[in-house]
Amino acid sequence: MRGRSRAADAVDLARRRSGAIVVGTAALIVLADRLTKAWAERSFAVHPREVIEGVLTLRFTTNSGGAFSLGDRAPLLFAIAAIVVCAVIVVTAFRARPTLHAVALGLILGGALGNLLDRALRGPGLSGRVVDFIDPHVWPVFNLADAAIVSGAILLALQSFREGRAGHRDDPEAATVGDDT
Repeated sequence: MRGRSRAADAVDLARRRSGAIVVGTAALIVLADRLTKAWAERSFAVHPREVIEGVLTLRFTTNSGGAFSLGDRAPLLFAIAAIVVCAVIVVTAFRARPTLHAVALGLILGGALGNLLDRALRGPGLSGRVVDFIDPHVWPVFNLADAAIVSGAILLALQSFREGRAGHRDDPEAATVGDDT
């Protein structure tokens, strides 16, 4: 019986590492999100706190919509979208990928799970309200889960941009486009 190759072992290690980063990041986000939402409900439900007057207030509120209180009339739509996103990330979590990509997916997964937990725990089915508490005055009130989702999406976009630029430089045909020599 022939042993596994070093290349196969390296791929398996890369897959396990990527999966661990995705799952670990998501777990940290869910934990931090649950703790901050409980703190916000306990601390700011009656008395909001001005952190920077006119700029940032911590206030307890809830919404039935998506990130940043958008689409408040379609909570089930957001719940279904979050479930689909979570399923796709979980199914693909153990693919070898760059660390930044794995962290980004973990942020999105953790944020989506954090808000799904609110929907499940704060109303019938998945139509419950999500706790929000960070009020920057120039933007809708949001929570840590929302921030994680947006941060993860930005990291994915940056990673995609970096990969696209690297691919363009490494593409021999791209170097000849517009070259008159």
